[in-house]
Amino acid sequence: MKVLANDGISKSGIEALEKGGFEVLTTTVAQEQLENYINDNDINVILVRSATTVRKELIDACPGLKIIGRGGVGMDNIDVDYARSKSIHVINTPAASSQSVAELVFAHLFGGVRFLHDSNRNMPLDGDTQFKALKKNYANGMELRGKTLGIIGFGRIGREVAKIALGVGMKVIASDKFVGKAEIKVEFYNGQFINVEIETEPMKQVLQHADFITLHVPSQSDYVIGEKQFKLMKEGVGLINAARGGVIDEVELIKAIENGKVAFAGLDTFEDEPTPALKILMNGRLSLTPHIGAATNEAQDRIGTELADQIISILKC
Repeated sequence: MKVLANDGISKSGIEALEKGGFEVLTTTVAQEQLENYINDNDINVILVRSATTVRKELIDACPGLKIIGRGGVGMDNIDVDYARSKSIHVINTPAASSQSVAELVFAHLFGGVRFLHDSNRNMPLDGDTQFKALKKNYANGMELRGKTLGIIGFGRIGREVAKIALGVGMKVIASDKFVGKAEIKVEFYNGQFINVEIETEPMKQVLQHADFITLHVPSQSDYVIGEKQFKLMKEGVGLINAARGGVIDEVELIKAIENGKVAFAGLDTFEDEPTPALKILMNGRLSLTPHIGAATNEAQDRIGTELADQIISILKC
């Protein structure tokens, strides 16, 4: 059987699939050419990340597909219910990238409270002539310890974020429509650990009391954070979105930055991805990354091997 990893797969994933008797193709096929490629090459499994979409039309046109796999969490680029109605297995790897995304959240947070994203822009330009002025500009940083982190969406990634926050010494509050409380196990290098139980609360309370807010929700039909939600936040709040583009109203975000409601924001996903708005790209109070939450070597290894294990389990049973 043949597997097309259209958005790539780790070497460990390829090796596991080949060991299981599958032929793995890693050609990146343009979206409009996928139908012909899949049919011409008798592809049985297509693996995607966020770049490739697998919609009803493609599913209908490719009767040989047996599995659609998503390397990551969200499957909004796949018509999941329709595929399953056609007896096609749809799989993903919801836990594999949680740690990597959580660490990126804190990369943005640590950078934001110490102005690193802006300092790294300006030091190469003016560091030799404006050193004292730049030092003054970036001298009013703050510590994360003792501050309150609000987590909106308390699933796997939200809980990984909570672990890091608790380790840093932050207070964690969270909101989730489907989770009432969760026990967070904070593990240390020497095998010791502590358990912290966190009860979720209404989003309104999280918005009102958090010094920093991070979102970990799936794609929505409407904004999770818009004008009304910004008004509820503390003055000078920090905001991170490493979830999905479109969960924050970026027009209102810029307004909130300009009026001082939001001190800084970190964005890994964007409304107009993969062509983010120029006003977002050029704003000096925004720390930006190009949707790389799961893009670590460790996460990609886990994603590849987990997909391989699932594919072998389904098709070799």
